[in-house]
Amino acid sequence: RNGAMLTCADIVKLVTDYNEGRLTPAERRRFEEHVSICPPCRSFLAQLRAPVQLVGELREEDVPPAMEEHLLAAFRDWKRDE
Repeated sequence: RNGAMLTCADIVKLVTDYNEGRLTPAERRRFEEHVSICPPCRSFLAQLRAPVQLVGELREEDVPPAMEEHLLAAFRDWKRDE
């Protein structure tokens, strides 16, 4: 977008890449510029970060096998409901 200010819709599309450090320095600057002046996007970003901060980094081997199966079953059922 040639350096133009990002929109709220752009923020939603880019937030995962932002959180995972996959934006270019220019994209990151534009992302942070928008979030710095947009209270709803700042709140959105905080809501996405809260669970990660509460849980920390959960590794696959940290999940008990019974819980893993429960989660996989829930997602299988969720896809069928679409």
